[in-house]
Amino acid sequence: MTAQILDGKSLAASIRSELRLEIKAGLGEGKAQPGLATILVGVDPASHIYVRNKRRACEEIGVKNFHLELAEDIGQAGLLDQIEEYNQNPEVHGILVQLPLPKGYDYDENRVLETISASKDADGFHPLNQGALMQGRPAPQPCTPKAVMALLQLAGMGDLSGKKAVVVGRSNIVGKPVALMLLQRHATVTICHSRTPDLAREVGEADVVVAAVGVPELVQGHWIKPGAVVIDVGINRNEEGKLVGDVEYSSAIERAGAITPVPGGVGPMTIAMLLANTVEAAWGA
Repeated sequence: MTAQILDGKSLAASIRSELRLEIKAGLGEGKAQPGLATILVGVDPASHIYVRNKRRACEEIGVKNFHLELAEDIGQAGLLDQIEEYNQNPEVHGILVQLPLPKGYDYDENRVLETISASKDADGFHPLNQGALMQGRPAPQPCTPKAVMALLQLAGMGDLSGKKAVVVGRSNIVGKPVALMLLQRHATVTICHSRTPDLAREVGEADVVVAAVGVPELVQGHWIKPGAVVIDVGINRNEEGKLVGDVEYSSAIERAGAITPVPGGVGPMTIAMLLANTVEAAWGA
């Protein structure tokens, strides 16, 4: 058995196309142009690439992009002042501060995320929005978990009733919120982490595996239950410098029913969900 490849790149292109048409129609009806503010602190090359890709996607679909590049030593107070300016700007509907922030300057990422207006929280990281997610109430949802759920839909897993889902990773950005979203789809969910005593057994019993731990190829392919759907959120470089996920793809593809590639799986979809969150913030879901 060879798995269905869940092509996040193609699905993301389709979503962007739909959003572009939606924005064009909305502007024709006199609606305000959706606006996304991106804030980049410091000179981290990977962060610059991520933000550039997000800005290009904005331009492609007709979202107005407000962009700030700040020196790494601007400091906490200076960064919060810039966020407040965007909070007060009626043309800005979504705000994104690219993480991680530079080390060695005493930035408090939690304080930064709390300063972003909850209604403009394009990343879905604000504690009010994460609390709403826990209660199943409408709110901006974190982009990567939202991407995971869209890819499960592509795999025919829209209804997870009776399915066992295992999430490997417990971060506030991916692991915990995606577990809540899986629960909302009626899955039975297990969250695994570094202190889980028998990770292979847990993974081997899962109908859905979401790997989001940031360890290259931690999840071995032979652990995968035949026919399971595998969503690999990880993006790492192995010892040879090759981009790999958190799942041993070469062997997992022979057992899984469907699997995301790395790259080209979750990554492009995360940006598509960011754009969708911005449009929803501007015009409502």
